[in-house]
Amino acid sequence: PICSIVGEVLGSTVYHHTTLERMFYEGGAEGDVPDGNCVVKCQTWLRRMHTDVEDPVSVLGKIIKEFMDGEVGCSHDHQLGRTKIEKILARHGLSYHTGGVILSSLQATSTKSLKQLLQERDLSAVNNEFTRCLDNIEVDPPAAITAACSILESLCKIYIEENALTLPSNQSIASLWKVVGKDLELDPSAVEDYDVKKILSGLTSVVDGIGSFRTHTGSAHGRGKVLYSIQSRHAHLAVHASHTLVGFVIETWESRSGLST
Repeated sequence: PICSIVGEVLGSTVYHHTTLERMFYEGGAEGDVPDGNCVVKCQTWLRRMHTDVEDPVSVLGKIIKEFMDGEVGCSHDHQLGRTKIEKILARHGLSYHTGGVILSSLQATSTKSLKQLLQERDLSAVNNEFTRCLDNIEVDPPAAITAACSILESLCKIYIEENALTLPSNQSIASLWKVVGKDLELDPSAVEDYDVKKILSGLTSVVDGIGSFRTHTGSAHGRGKVLYSIQSRHAHLAVHASHTLVGFVIETWESRSGLST
């Protein structure tokens, strides 16, 4: 159904064979150009991607990127076409995001609130790492793991800078978190409530785990003799854990600063 609708929209809205062929090839489609009119050509090529390319969803996102992100202007058909594509993706648990990224409903839900928080704080350095996570989570899991750790590092450095704290000489994620956690009163040893203490201890474990995961499996360090078989689900775990922690830190930060409602 997605191939049929997307192919119909692209073929009937763009309706230039040369332009469509360029969009497909630049997006990562392979093989010879199918025969037929623009609509048939697009539908056939999209269906063929299920067997021709390794990650058809990722390629689909890149193919429709120009159509979805471009200026709609006064074209009513273009706007209707974008709406049709969004609806058919949503019907199958997917959603399109700026930059040619197609996410499952689970991914979109878990990242939407964090993205909003980052944008409201206008933490550009953190937001850049967040975007890098989304770009790599399916196509390059080790790079996504690296970005998940970088998100934490960036947020900690920004917090330390804006609150005039002393930057530790060892700028590992564990050292940065120790400074931030202490200032935000998230140190488990300083809390009496047992349940809260367990949660705060878990936050420290998450930080240590993501940092170690990045060291052993991410793209930022050379690999040892033991090679880890990193899959997208591992990247999901690291990224979602990082996102949850970053969201909590920002909310705590705003609460202490009197910015939350």
